Amino acid sequence: MKTAAPPKTIRVALVGNPNTGKSTLFTALAGVRQRVGNYPGVTVEKKTGAMRCGDKHFELIDLPGTYSLAPRSPDEMVTVDVLLGRREHTESPDVVLSIIDASNLERNLYLLSQVLSLGLPTVVALNMVDVAKDRQIEIDAEALSQRLGVPVVEVQANRRVGLEKLQAALAAEAEQAPRERENPFPPAFQKHATELSTWLNENSSRPVPTFLVERLLLDGDGYLEGELLNGTATAGSQKLRAARESLAAAGMPVPAVEAMSRYDWVARVVNGVTRRPDGHQHTTTDRIDAVLTHKVWGTLIFIATMAVIFSSIFNVAQPIMDAIKNVVDAFGGYVEGLMSEGALRSLIVDGVIGGLGAVVVFLPQILILFFFIALLEDCGYMARAAFLMDRLMAGVGLSGKSFIPLLSSFACAVPGIMATRVIENRRDRLATILIAPLMSCSARLPVYVILIGAFVPAQYFLGGLLGLQGMVLLAMYSVGAIVAIGVAWVLKKSLLRGQTPPFVMELPSYKMPSFRTVFHRMWERGWAFLVRAGTVIFAVTIVVWALAYYPRAKEQVAADVAAQRAAVQNDAAALAEFDKQENIDDLEASLHQRYSFLGRAGQFIEPAVRPLGWDWRIGCAAIASFPAREVVMGVLGVIYQLGPKVDVDNAEDQNRLASQLKAAKWDDTGKPVYNLPVALSIMVFFALCAQCAATLAVIRRETNSWRWPIFTFAYMTILAYVGALLTYQIGIRIIS
Repeated sequence: MKTAAPPKTIRVALVGNPNTGKSTLFTALAGVRQRVGNYPGVTVEKKTGAMRCGDKHFELIDLPGTYSLAPRSPDEMVTVDVLLGRREHTESPDVVLSIIDASNLERNLYLLSQVLSLGLPTVVALNMVDVAKDRQIEIDAEALSQRLGVPVVEVQANRRVGLEKLQAALAAEAEQAPRERENPFPPAFQKHATELSTWLNENSSRPVPTFLVERLLLDGDGYLEGELLNGTATAGSQKLRAARESLAAAGMPVPAVEAMSRYDWVARVVNGVTRRPDGHQHTTTDRIDAVLTHKVWGTLIFIATMAVIFSSIFNVAQPIMDAIKNVVDAFGGYVEGLMSEGALRSLIVDGVIGGLGAVVVFLPQILILFFFIALLEDCGYMARAAFLMDRLMAGVGLSGKSFIPLLSSFACAVPGIMATRVIENRRDRLATILIAPLMSCSARLPVYVILIGAFVPAQYFLGGLLGLQGMVLLAMYSVGAIVAIGVAWVLKKSLLRGQTPPFVMELPSYKMPSFRTVFHRMWERGWAFLVRAGTVIFAVTIVVWALAYYPRAKEQVAADVAAQRAAVQNDAAALAEFDKQENIDDLEASLHQRYSFLGRAGQFIEPAVRPLGWDWRIGCAAIASFPAREVVMGVLGVIYQLGPKVDVDNAEDQNRLASQLKAAKWDDTGKPVYNLPVALSIMVFFALCAQCAATLAVIRRETNSWRWPIFTFAYMTILAYVGALLTYQIGIRIIS
């Protein structure tokens, strides 16, 4: 008996302009059955989902929002390659779903005309029909369908209206044969494109579709010329130049001929299909924008909005993070009580459980940040925020869209870097990612608090309004932001060189957000962090645990403990204090740390960090803090015999650690290690360094390459070293 073949999966590619509700429609169709990743070799997000309609199975591919299918970079080429089936392991879609904003039909039809030029089966989702109705815009969907020659379905994605009809249209269209290509270009252009296509396919090892040949002829910045001509660059460039000169002489200059041709086509399509009220209609969106985009009131509202978001990330998340930390610690303590002392117990408690805790503890901040970002995007406010901040960011070559990710990074760089997905321009997005870790996140705060409290005098000025300790704390938060401005400027002038693109953004109509979509995006980002970045953080935590635990120099530690006990043998009170089991345990932990691979590494690099005013202990703590910079004070707590469970957020433990730091001596000279210049040097180093495995792991995920996290770690470490060096050397000369 033959087994029935499984039903064919229909591949559907979603294409649309930004702010047309494409992502909302994708979520409405796919629900939870979706996956997120990156296309190999590029930073473009790959989002796929699954959908069923009766016995039909669909695979949905959500392509990046774009205004045109004119690729100018590898990232922008992804959409065209997917549609043409030119990407490895990605077949051409069976049907294209073009999402159009019904309230802005003419502009959206420009992209649709390019999609129709591909000759693929196509369905048009006429979205936001409620917004069009509010603006008194009437569209005859049936007449529009006849003009276009493809099905047109009216939908409201945020309210899930029209989805069943859309699914049926997709299933029916997928059965259709490839459609005749829509070609709006004049005969002269088509003639040159045909001649170029014939020559190119005769001299190319891989067939070049007619659509790409037309794009090559229109290519103004040379990207496609480099991609498609390869070994025939010289002859191909000559043919291109000759064709373009001929078109220009005939009054069809490249690339203007495309805009003229396509908008002529759009005008013919919409003629008689749409009806608009005479004159400009002042909508609710216009009235709201009169306030929200105002130079004064809009800016104040924006600052208040950002303050709420920032406070939520910093304050609302903190109790949840503390609860997670307490659960992890309690579970670790429970497991510790079940096992005998040894390497296995330490691995499970400090390595595995501690490593998992280091991953999960970031989740509240990520979820809260992306809840707000999704909410602001879906209601239409995010575009206004970028508009307001554009002038401020343009000074260093970035756009207004970089502001919110950078602001978020003051709470935590991990969600801040993930928030850069709202930036379409690749160079701006990458520059923002590379400077986001310079913002002083909450993990740096324990370092600042303990060192400022111990070594910065509690002096006050202006009748107590200004305190020196508070001013130093502000300076530590400011130094990263100031350096970030310089780094962004240098990046935009060197590695990410390129003309700053004009900030052109459509301000979409305001609408009630779909909380289904908002919560889905929030959990999607949280899960992506746990699965991708979390694995790297966990692995690094295990490695650092091993370096701090091995080798177990038990004989050497026992000898050192005996020697220190002998030193207080004649002091009964000191001997009684020494013999307390908890003090012996703390001393043994400190000595094991000293003789571990990590401790030896700290002693090895002491000559390099001594110009910073640091001894081997501080160097050891800096190395150990690679997974998370807040670990530095905990490691110092172990080294200075406060025990492995010192809590840097606890006031009593802070005071104990501060006292130990003040009492620390150099091994060779016996002089105090710590003073104000040393404390400032350590703080500047941690203000500028990249000691955070979570941040580097997220940079790897967002850029799809290890090159950029390595570059980030290298340049920030160099900046941190130079900054700490200058701080100490200048400071020690001032106080001496």
